[in-house]
Amino acid sequence: MDKPVNVPVDEPNADTEWNDILRKHGVIPEKPPSPTPLIEEALAEARKQAHENRLKGKGLDELDELEDEEDDEFLEHYRKQRMAELSTIARTGIFNQVYPLQKPDYSRDVTEASKQAYVLVHLTSSLGTNIESRLLTELWRELARKFGDIKFCEIKGDMCIEGYPDRNTPTILVYRDGDIQRQVVTLRELGGTSTGMRDVEELLVNVGALKANDTRRLHSVSHNGSSIFTNRKAVPTSGSTEEDDAWD
Repeated sequence: MDKPVNVPVDEPNADTEWNDILRKHGVIPEKPPSPTPLIEEALAEARKQAHENRLKGKGLDELDELEDEEDDEFLEHYRKQRMAELSTIARTGIFNQVYPLQKPDYSRDVTEASKQAYVLVHLTSSLGTNIESRLLTELWRELARKFGDIKFCEIKGDMCIEGYPDRNTPTILVYRDGDIQRQVVTLRELGGTSTGMRDVEELLVNVGALKANDTRRLHSVSHNGSSIFTNRKAVPTSGSTEEDDAWD
Protein backbone atom coordinates (compact mmCIF):
# COMPACT_ATOMS: atom_id res chain seq x y z
CA MET A 1 0.00 0.00 0.00
CA ASP A 2 1.41 3.39 -1.02
CA LYS A 3 2.21 5.71 1.80
CA PRO A 4 0.74 9.22 1.59
CA VAL A 5 3.18 11.81 0.41
CA ASN A 6 3.67 14.79 2.70
CA VAL A 7 3.58 17.84 0.43
CA PRO A 8 5.60 20.74 1.81
CA VAL A 9 3.34 23.72 2.43
CA ASP A 10 4.35 27.31 3.11
CA GLU A 11 2.24 29.46 5.40
CA PRO A 12 -1.23 28.54 3.93
CA ASN A 13 -2.38 32.15 3.66
CA ALA A 14 0.90 33.45 2.19
CA ASP A 15 0.92 34.76 -1.39
CA THR A 16 3.55 32.48 -2.88
CA GLU A 17 3.82 30.78 -6.26
CA TRP A 18 4.01 27.36 -4.57
CA ASN A 19 0.82 28.00 -2.59
CA ASP A 20 -0.93 29.10 -5.79
CA ILE A 21 -0.02 25.74 -7.38
CA LEU A 22 -1.28 23.83 -4.34
CA ARG A 23 -4.57 25.80 -4.33
CA LYS A 24 -5.00 25.10 -8.06
CA HIS A 25 -4.80 21.36 -7.41
CA GLY A 26 -6.97 21.49 -4.28
CA VAL A 27 -4.17 20.55 -1.89
CA ILE A 28 -4.85 23.56 0.30
CA PRO A 29 -8.05 25.64 0.44
CA GLU A 30 -8.46 28.95 -1.32
CA LYS A 31 -7.15 31.91 0.57
CA PRO A 32 -9.99 33.64 2.45
CA PRO A 33 -10.80 37.18 1.26
CA SER A 34 -9.08 39.97 3.12
CA PRO A 35 -11.39 41.71 5.60
CA THR A 36 -9.59 45.01 5.09
CA PRO A 37 -11.81 46.34 2.26
CA LEU A 38 -14.97 45.53 4.24
CA ILE A 39 -13.59 47.22 7.34
CA GLU A 40 -12.55 50.28 5.37
CA GLU A 41 -16.00 50.43 3.72
CA ALA A 42 -17.73 50.20 7.12
CA LEU A 43 -15.51 52.93 8.58
CA ALA A 44 -16.17 55.17 5.58
CA GLU A 45 -19.92 54.69 5.93
CA ALA A 46 -19.73 55.41 9.68
CA ARG A 47 -17.78 58.62 9.02
CA LYS A 48 -20.33 59.63 6.37
CA GLN A 49 -23.27 59.03 8.73
CA ALA A 50 -21.55 60.91 11.55
CA HIS A 51 -20.92 63.86 9.23
CA GLU A 52 -24.49 63.94 7.91
CA ASN A 53 -25.95 63.74 11.44
CA ARG A 54 -23.53 66.17 13.08
CA LEU A 55 -26.20 68.87 13.49
CA LYS A 56 -29.10 66.60 14.44
CA GLY A 57 -30.73 67.59 17.70
CA LYS A 58 -28.79 70.86 18.13
CA GLY A 59 -30.66 73.93 19.34
CA LEU A 60 -30.68 77.30 17.57
CA ASP A 61 -28.03 78.71 19.93
CA GLU A 62 -25.76 75.76 19.19
CA LEU A 63 -26.24 76.29 15.44
CA ASP A 64 -25.22 79.94 15.80
CA GLU A 65 -21.98 78.86 17.46
CA LEU A 66 -21.11 76.73 14.42
CA GLU A 67 -21.26 79.58 11.88
CA ASP A 68 -17.47 79.67 11.48
CA GLU A 69 -17.19 75.91 11.04
CA GLU A 70 -20.06 75.01 8.69
CA ASP A 71 -20.97 75.99 5.16
CA ASP A 72 -23.26 79.06 5.33
CA GLU A 73 -25.85 77.75 2.87
CA PHE A 74 -26.05 74.33 4.55
CA LEU A 75 -26.22 75.86 8.02
CA GLU A 76 -29.00 78.26 7.00
CA HIS A 77 -30.97 75.39 5.46
CA TYR A 78 -30.61 73.36 8.63
CA ARG A 79 -31.53 76.36 10.82
CA LYS A 80 -34.76 76.88 8.87
CA GLN A 81 -35.55 73.18 9.16
CA ARG A 82 -34.96 73.26 12.91
CA MET A 83 -37.12 76.38 13.33
CA ALA A 84 -39.92 74.68 11.39
CA GLU A 85 -39.68 71.65 13.70
CA LEU A 86 -39.83 73.86 16.80
CA SER A 87 -42.76 75.79 15.33
CA THR A 88 -44.65 72.57 14.68
CA ILE A 89 -44.03 71.37 18.24
CA ALA A 90 -45.21 74.69 19.68
CA ARG A 91 -48.28 74.78 17.44
CA THR A 92 -49.34 71.24 18.24
CA GLY A 93 -48.57 71.34 21.98
CA ILE A 94 -52.19 71.75 23.03
CA PHE A 95 -52.59 69.18 25.80
CA ASN A 96 -49.49 69.10 28.07
CA GLN A 97 -51.25 67.48 31.03
CA VAL A 98 -52.85 64.23 32.10
CA TYR A 99 -56.63 64.33 31.74
CA PRO A 100 -58.74 62.44 34.32
CA LEU A 101 -61.62 60.68 32.61
CA GLN A 102 -65.19 60.00 33.63
CA LYS A 103 -67.06 57.12 32.01
CA PRO A 104 -70.00 59.25 30.67
CA ASP A 105 -67.51 61.49 28.84
CA TYR A 106 -65.29 58.70 27.53
CA SER A 107 -66.66 58.74 23.99
CA ARG A 108 -66.17 62.50 23.65
CA ASP A 109 -62.84 62.81 25.46
CA VAL A 110 -61.21 59.73 23.96
CA THR A 111 -62.92 58.24 20.90
CA GLU A 112 -63.87 61.55 19.28
CA ALA A 113 -60.68 63.30 20.39
CA SER A 114 -58.61 60.57 18.73
CA LYS A 115 -59.87 61.77 15.35
CA GLN A 116 -57.72 64.87 15.87
CA ALA A 117 -54.72 63.45 17.72
CA TYR A 118 -53.35 60.30 19.32
CA VAL A 119 -55.01 59.60 22.66
CA LEU A 120 -53.45 57.26 25.21
CA VAL A 121 -55.51 56.01 28.13
CA HIS A 122 -54.00 54.55 31.29
CA LEU A 123 -56.40 52.20 33.08
CA THR A 124 -55.07 52.51 36.60
CA SER A 125 -55.27 50.19 39.55
CA SER A 126 -57.76 50.80 42.33
CA LEU A 127 -55.15 49.55 44.81
CA GLY A 128 -52.35 51.77 46.06
CA THR A 129 -50.11 48.71 46.26
CA ASN A 130 -49.90 48.22 42.47
CA ILE A 131 -46.33 49.41 41.85
CA GLU A 132 -46.54 49.29 38.05
CA SER A 133 -49.66 51.43 37.99
CA ARG A 134 -48.11 54.04 40.27
CA LEU A 135 -44.97 54.04 38.13
CA LEU A 136 -46.95 54.57 34.92
CA THR A 137 -48.84 57.45 36.54
CA GLU A 138 -45.51 59.19 37.15
CA LEU A 139 -44.32 58.50 33.61
CA TRP A 140 -47.68 59.66 32.22
CA ARG A 141 -47.21 63.09 33.82
CA GLU A 142 -43.75 63.52 32.37
CA LEU A 143 -44.80 62.27 28.94
CA ALA A 144 -47.77 64.65 28.88
CA ARG A 145 -45.52 67.64 29.63
CA LYS A 146 -43.01 66.54 27.01
CA PHE A 147 -45.32 65.57 24.13
CA GLY A 148 -48.11 68.14 24.16
CA ASP A 149 -49.48 67.00 20.80
CA ILE A 150 -50.49 63.64 22.32
CA LYS A 151 -53.41 63.46 24.75
CA PHE A 152 -52.67 61.39 27.86
CA CYS A 153 -55.64 60.32 29.99
CA GLU A 154 -56.26 58.24 33.12
CA ILE A 155 -59.20 56.42 34.62
CA LYS A 156 -59.47 53.60 37.09
CA GLY A 157 -59.83 50.29 35.31
CA ASP A 158 -62.98 49.14 37.12
CA MET A 159 -64.59 52.57 36.65
CA CYS A 160 -64.01 52.37 32.90
CA ILE A 161 -64.94 48.71 32.47
CA GLU A 162 -67.14 47.10 35.10
CA GLY A 163 -65.40 44.16 36.72
CA TYR A 164 -62.04 44.88 35.03
CA PRO A 165 -59.50 42.76 36.95
CA ASP A 166 -56.93 44.73 38.88
CA ARG A 167 -54.27 42.18 37.89
CA ASN A 168 -54.53 43.54 34.33
CA THR A 169 -53.56 47.03 35.43
CA PRO A 170 -51.92 49.15 34.40
CA THR A 171 -53.39 48.85 30.91
CA ILE A 172 -52.46 51.23 28.10
CA LEU A 173 -55.02 51.85 25.35
CA VAL A 174 -53.81 53.69 22.25
CA TYR A 175 -56.54 55.42 20.23
CA ARG A 176 -56.37 57.04 16.79
CA ASP A 177 -59.07 57.85 14.24
CA GLY A 178 -61.81 56.70 16.60
CA ASP A 179 -60.44 53.18 17.16
CA ILE A 180 -58.10 51.33 19.51
CA GLN A 181 -54.81 50.85 17.69
CA ARG A 182 -52.89 49.05 20.44
CA GLN A 183 -53.48 47.59 23.88
CA VAL A 184 -50.72 46.88 26.41
CA VAL A 185 -51.77 44.90 29.50
CA THR A 186 -49.44 45.55 32.46
CA LEU A 187 -45.89 46.81 31.93
CA ARG A 188 -44.44 43.33 31.44
CA GLU A 189 -43.53 43.83 27.78
CA LEU A 190 -42.15 47.33 28.41
CA GLY A 191 -39.87 46.43 31.31
CA GLY A 192 -42.05 45.77 34.35
CA THR A 193 -41.16 47.88 37.37
CA SER A 194 -37.98 48.96 35.54
CA THR A 195 -39.96 50.64 32.75
CA GLY A 196 -38.60 54.09 31.93
CA MET A 197 -39.35 57.00 29.62
CA ARG A 198 -37.35 55.46 26.80
CA ASP A 199 -39.48 52.31 26.88
CA VAL A 200 -42.75 54.21 26.61
CA GLU A 201 -41.32 56.54 23.96
CA GLU A 202 -40.40 53.51 21.87
CA LEU A 203 -44.01 52.35 22.20
CA LEU A 204 -45.15 55.77 20.96
CA VAL A 205 -42.84 55.41 17.95
CA ASN A 206 -44.07 51.88 17.23
CA VAL A 207 -47.73 52.95 17.16
CA GLY A 208 -46.99 56.02 15.04
CA ALA A 209 -47.66 58.67 17.69
CA LEU A 210 -44.03 59.84 17.48
CA LYS A 211 -41.49 59.92 14.70
CA ALA A 212 -38.31 57.99 15.41
CA ASN A 213 -36.23 61.12 14.79
CA ASP A 214 -38.42 63.45 16.88
CA THR A 215 -35.96 65.93 18.38
CA ARG A 216 -37.79 65.89 21.70
CA ARG A 217 -36.56 62.33 22.14
CA LEU A 218 -32.99 63.46 21.51
CA HIS A 219 -33.24 65.94 24.38
CA SER A 220 -34.64 63.54 26.97
CA VAL A 221 -33.64 64.96 30.35
CA SER A 222 -35.49 64.17 33.54
CA HIS A 223 -36.49 66.67 36.22
CA ASN A 224 -33.29 65.95 38.17
CA GLY A 225 -31.07 66.67 35.17
CA SER A 226 -30.08 63.10 34.37
CA SER A 227 -30.59 61.54 30.99
CA ILE A 228 -33.81 59.56 30.84
CA PHE A 229 -32.28 57.45 28.10
CA THR A 230 -29.85 55.95 30.59
CA ASN A 231 -31.67 56.28 33.90
CA ARG A 232 -35.04 54.73 34.56
CA LYS A 233 -37.58 56.33 36.83
CA ALA A 234 -37.58 55.42 40.49
CA VAL A 235 -40.63 53.44 41.54
CA PRO A 236 -42.83 55.15 44.14
CA THR A 237 -43.53 52.58 46.81
CA SER A 238 -45.59 54.28 49.46
CA GLY A 239 -47.89 57.17 50.11
CA SER A 240 -50.42 58.70 47.75
CA THR A 241 -50.33 61.57 45.28
CA GLU A 242 -52.81 64.32 44.54
CA GLU A 243 -53.90 62.63 41.34
CA ASP A 244 -54.41 59.33 43.20
CA ASP A 245 -56.59 61.14 45.72
CA ALA A 246 -58.62 62.72 42.94
CA TRP A 247 -59.93 59.27 42.00
CA ASP A 248 -61.26 58.56 45.52
